Amino acid sequence: MQPKKIQRNCKMAKKSKEARVQVIMECTEHKTSGQPGTSRYVTTKNKKNTPERMELKKYNRILKKMTVHREIK
Repeated sequence: MQPKKIQRNCKMAKKSKEARVQVIMECTEHKTSGQPGTSRYVTTKNKKNTPERMELKKYNRILKKMTVHREIK
């Protein structure tokens, strides 16, 4: 005799407005250096906690050092 499978509706209620959004971070030093290419990262942020644009220190593979990356639209 096989055990019966119990089906449960475990769906979470969907929020009306999503607080987390994806943002693109672009290197500020790479633009001014004149070298070809760009250094970009994709991350998420909470719109309610940080409504202004973010700045993070991330690694730039082309310049081979840590640089400031600023959020772009």
